[in-house]
Amino acid sequence: MSDKQVNLGVLKLGCIGTSPLIDLLLDERADREDLDVRAFTSGAKLDADSCAKTTESIIASKPDIAILACPNAALPGPKASRKAIEEAGIPLITVSDGPSKKAYYKKDDEGKQVLNISDNQGFFILPTDPMIGARREFLDPSEMALFNAEVIKVLANCGVLRFIQNELDAVIEAFKSGAELPLPRANVTAEKAITAGGFSNPYAAAKALGALKITEAVAGITSKGCFVEQDASKYITMVAAGHEMLRKAASLADEAREMEKSNDSVLRTPHGASGEAMSKTKLGDKPS
Repeated sequence: MSDKQVNLGVLKLGCIGTSPLIDLLLDERADREDLDVRAFTSGAKLDADSCAKTTESIIASKPDIAILACPNAALPGPKASRKAIEEAGIPLITVSDGPSKKAYYKKDDEGKQVLNISDNQGFFILPTDPMIGARREFLDPSEMALFNAEVIKVLANCGVLRFIQNELDAVIEAFKSGAELPLPRANVTAEKAITAGGFSNPYAAAKALGALKITEAVAGITSKGCFVEQDASKYITMVAAGHEMLRKAASLADEAREMEKSNDSVLRTPHGASGEAMSKTKLGDKPS
């Protein structure tokens, strides 16, 4: 393992459920000596001007690797940001939701979906990081905070965040050793997340899978409620239903973790001070 320190820039444009904690996943105890992380955010705004100004800041900081977290990476603002970072020669990994798939794939002459991305870019597509019910009649600051809290609970309990952590750890270690960067290009399905979750109890895994499948369905109903349905008497009920579904998904995710706790088999994957990935399951054991 190299002593080289990695300068990581995290760009947050708008917000998805993964955004608030993505930079903290890599240094959860704030004691890594091999990693320096700087985060830049446009706040809630996703317009072209807000994205451009924040992107200028992260490029000026000259990170070794950049991570972009945003809704729908195919939108004009995030798209321009991705292009600017690529032109600056900075390896970029984008973390975005289900609709971002069209940013990275195109149809070939036979109508098949093929990758359409440069060698210097990677991505995580998260169909289980659903859109919020952003209708003024329904969404206030408290509801927004509660929705994101429930999303984070599902993503953390059910393996999605660990999947991202594992992949980013591999990229950082490759950079430290001077090896070719294995930029991830992953559609993080519920099934992939469950594997990363490391469940020992099959019933816990089933509950976690159920939670993730519900969050995927939430994205469909809230998107329709925000962008398709124009009748307020219908779209208010739709977005509210999406949030109720997510609340139940978070409850299932909690149940899955509680089952693992009752068996003393919760998988924990902390980082060592020099960045090495460690693991343990028994609460009283030291990670190794």
